[in-house]
Amino acid sequence: MIKLKDIKAIIRKTYKSSLVVNITTVALITVLVKGFGFYKEVVIASNIGLSELLDTFFIALLLPGFINQVFLIAFKSVFIPNYVAELKGGNNVGTIQSTSFFITFITGIVLTGIAFLFTDVFLDTFFAGHSETYYQLIKTQFYYLAPCIVIWGFCALLGGLLNIYNEFKYASIHPILTSISMLVCLIFFKDELQDKVLAVGMLIGCSLELLLLVTVCSYKKIIKLKKVDFKNKNVKMMFNQLPARISSGFLTGLIPVTDQYFAATLAIGSIAALNYGMKIPAFFSSIIIMALGSVLLPYFSNLNFDNRALAFKRLTTILKILFISLVIIVIPLIIFSTPIISLLFERNEFKADDTALVANIQMIFLISIPFTICGDAIVRFLTSINKNAFLAYVSFGTMMLNLILDYIFMKLYGVIGIALCTTVVQIIKVLIFIQYAKKQQTLKVT
Repeated sequence: MIKLKDIKAIIRKTYKSSLVVNITTVALITVLVKGFGFYKEVVIASNIGLSELLDTFFIALLLPGFINQVFLIAFKSVFIPNYVAELKGGNNVGTIQSTSFFITFITGIVLTGIAFLFTDVFLDTFFAGHSETYYQLIKTQFYYLAPCIVIWGFCALLGGLLNIYNEFKYASIHPILTSISMLVCLIFFKDELQDKVLAVGMLIGCSLELLLLVTVCSYKKIIKLKKVDFKNKNVKMMFNQLPARISSGFLTGLIPVTDQYFAATLAIGSIAALNYGMKIPAFFSSIIIMALGSVLLPYFSNLNFDNRALAFKRLTTILKILFISLVIIVIPLIIFSTPIISLLFERNEFKADDTALVANIQMIFLISIPFTICGDAIVRFLTSINKNAFLAYVSFGTMMLNLILDYIFMKLYGVIGIALCTTVVQIIKVLIFIQYAKKQQTLKVT
């Protein structure tokens, strides 16, 4: 029988755990960052509404955002576990840093060039049937967003370094600069910047983010550059894992592109409605994912290097706590979805009909939150043990399933069906991850 003093001891131990402290730190900072970001969205909704400008901004952001998520964030994911291995084994971190920065720069430049060349084909293929003014709005904003690709790449790598060295607060706070920059441009320079206001604000913001991260890393003496060496053992492992991780990110990144493609075939404002329906679910889930993800990948990378069996046990415990806690949080948000949307967005150009549509979309996305976050935790774990090939296979299957269900559900339920498709796919995906993780545990333990 468990005694009261034993329970108190467990609570004290948990409270003092570095893992819990780090997750809490990142979560609190992320709340502040996302709070600014959410306020930015409220101001945008009030000033622009579900308009053509906002639709075209989201489309202009698709290619740069897709490249960032697929290639640059994917590289960060394989960088962290192999950098940790170098710290514990080879200790030649200067080489792996220099090689990684070099790869990020070259990749960012090449992908930016490809994005410029591919823009017209992309628009003609996925967003055909619109006016020339519509396409010009997209291109005008895209020219300011494309340079963000290289900047985001360096930000991701520097943020990963800060996480490895337990400097979580600095790695978490920098995105607030983009929100502040976009707000300043929208409130004070809307007349001067006109259709470019959102894109220019984002470019200035991410540039300020990079400046902050470089300053902090230099001050903390984390940057230790040496000669680029592609023959380093952990650099080779990083390259071996990179194609699978990029494939996984590429296929996963196709899901929102597919969603917006189908939304673009519906009435004007459908893309914006889909994005606004995601705002609150994304606000909560991104806080938790950022807090967990920033800490869990280096945590599991270290733990798997030292004690693989314990790492699997910790994963199981984390998943149970996460799922139960998230269900408790999500239920009241679903119940009060309509008044929440009305309170936050319904003013000026955002009408009551917009509220009803966005609230229904939001309810569906809220259901997916426990599954999305638990799935992300498992992905961090599998990435830490270099199981990226499996992630790529699952991403391909879920992308194909999303494509099929998007078409079917859109025909049945319109833009709400697109949200329903995303939720169904997330549930199926996390169930597959759980079964695979159990199989890996059996293989390792026995």
